[in-house]
Amino acid sequence: MWIEEKCPKCGNVLQRHRNPVPTVDLIIEIQDQGLILIQRVNPPLGWALPGGYVDYGESLEDAARREAREETSLEVELLGQFHTYSDPRRDPRQHNISTVFVAQASGTPRAADDARSLEIFLPEDLPQLLVFDHGQILADYRKVRDQWLLKLNKTY
Repeated sequence: MWIEEKCPKCGNVLQRHRNPVPTVDLIIEIQDQGLILIQRVNPPLGWALPGGYVDYGESLEDAARREAREETSLEVELLGQFHTYSDPRRDPRQHNISTVFVAQASGTPRAADDARSLEIFLPEDLPQLLVFDHGQILADYRKVRDQWLLKLNKTY
């Protein structure tokens, strides 16, 4: 979509193409414990999957590993891409497209960066207030979790 904007310095009208913004989210499983969710510091407030924006020049995979490290203090092993979510209404701030990765980690997660707190939840016992479309993402994941993990020869 082309949009027109006025230059704040000279006042000329400029045209630019407006694109959705790429993001990543992670479903991080801690063996024999559950899934990591963070409580967000910034609006929209609530529980969320760890994740965030992809930096310019960064791959989706590198962004996922960086966001996991920044928000959970964990080094993760990416098991693969789960799905991409692109509904323009999934984020109230702007049109973001999220590629969701499934990852595993060991160790003790600690909330950091944009995470006010962090908890490990059983997949069948998630909090009610999940932001963005993370409730839908986790519902989709629960439907296929066992088959998906078996396909990757990973068992939990």
